[in-house]
Amino acid sequence: MLSNHYNIGVVEAGCDEAGRGCLAGSVYAAAVILPPDYANECLNDSKQLTEHKRILLRQEIEHDAVAWAVGIVTPEEIDRINILNASILAMHRALDQLKVRPEAIIVDGNRFKPYKDIPSTTIVKGDGKYLSIAAASILAKTYRDDYMMQLAEQYPQYDWQSNKGYPTRKHRDAIREFGISPYHRKSFNLLGDTQLSFDF
Repeated sequence: MLSNHYNIGVVEAGCDEAGRGCLAGSVYAAAVILPPDYANECLNDSKQLTEHKRILLRQEIEHDAVAWAVGIVTPEEIDRINILNASILAMHRALDQLKVRPEAIIVDGNRFKPYKDIPSTTIVKGDGKYLSIAAASILAKTYRDDYMMQLAEQYPQYDWQSNKGYPTRKHRDAIREFGISPYHRKSFNLLGDTQLSFDF
């Protein structure tokens, strides 16, 4: 059972990202503030849920949340500032859009940079421990999946409708055969060998 709050009695935003390990596409992050007494037995780390369940939960989260927002950092930005900084920037952009100012921030993982003057705490596997982080993981994942499905219509050869940009064998074989798209992260090891980047 996930906990409702890390900081009891504090307006708390949970943050998580999606797409950090992908070879293509933007990285997405979400920030979610839930009501103080919120309960949802179905809410869990997005990776533990089916795609259908994530979509249904997204609707519930958006309806029930005090505030929620999604932040995006593009492949070009990822190549310029690296994926760790891009993931944190996406979380900051999500926090920027919240209609309610949080008093504290809890973040999935072990790396974060201060956001304004709001205290923050990183929590390893936080999406399996706290409801607001789990909610953020679902929003980030589903919005990014929607985006990759749209890109898959333009670039069907990469099988993004199935792999969502992650480094599957079929994805890497397509890069070898067709080269890269405008949405590939050129700073990543796209071919999965000793080559560090893909020069085009």
